[in-house]
Amino acid sequence: MAWRISGSYVASCSCNVICPCPVDGIPTGPDNECKGFIVFSVKDGNLDDTDVSGVNFALYNHFPSNLTSGNWKVGIVIDEGASDEQADALERIVKGEEGGPFGELSNFYGEYLGTERDSVTFSDGDKPSAAVGNTSEATFEPHEGPDGSPTTVKGAMFGFAPEYKVGRTSGKSDRFGLSYEPIYGESADFEFATDQAEDAPAGRI
Repeated sequence: MAWRISGSYVASCSCNVICPCPVDGIPTGPDNECKGFIVFSVKDGNLDDTDVSGVNFALYNHFPSNLTSGNWKVGIVIDEGASDEQADALERIVKGEEGGPFGELSNFYGEYLGTERDSVTFSDGDKPSAAVGNTSEATFEPHEGPDGSPTTVKGAMFGFAPEYKVGRTSGKSDRFGLSYEPIYGESADFEFATDQAEDAPAGRI
């Protein structure tokens, strides 16, 4: 089965300054762990004949060490406005059941925390923001270079985009038993598809 999703995302986590997880570094959050959530706003996408365009979903994570050490905890929240068919398609994609880049990442999953339905919102702009029900919210503010342009990271092993803005987030998060105060943040446009796994090393999406 073939799938493709594209859109924009905003992420936050408990790591300090710049999260080292995308380059397989040891997390800099409390106890050298990383807790975070990322909201994907799918502008266009499908799994075979199921159209998932316009659906927002959140992926929650707990990384106990560097990413390739595995034993990740992950949970998914899909916007309550999505149909059951759309929710099922996105769950199968993110759990890695349909292959592609999430299939590669699923090799590192240790515990699946479940799939839930709730309001999942995303607002784009200079300071993108996202919220999941009344449990999680994050507003992203990018770091800036001397000329005022946003600071970016390019070519990260575990990047959700080839190049993404990095900065700080404000907000809160307490879901799936993963409670933390957002510190680090990132944002970019994304595009994932089934055949990406053939062209990229395991984990790079």
